[in-house]
Amino acid sequence: MFLESIKIMFLGMGTVYLFLTIMIYMTKLMSKLILRYFPEAPKDFHASIPKVPAQPTNENAKIAAILGALQHHHQIEKEGK
Repeated sequence: MFLESIKIMFLGMGTVYLFLTIMIYMTKLMSKLILRYFPEAPKDFHASIPKVPAQPTNENAKIAAILGALQHHHQIEKEGK
């Protein structure tokens, strides 16, 4: 009985090992075939950058908004306790 369970264990482990080995080689083969028949087109670096007009940002206004939100959050927490 014990030897049969060992045989079944090795059969299962061998099956998994064989499947994973086949899967690795098939993935490598598929990658090579895709790169061979569907090569990646060269990308133009300047064309991929979106053209956004420069807008002036007011850092002081952002900081003031963040501080106001923090103060509001702190007051809500203080009232809740």
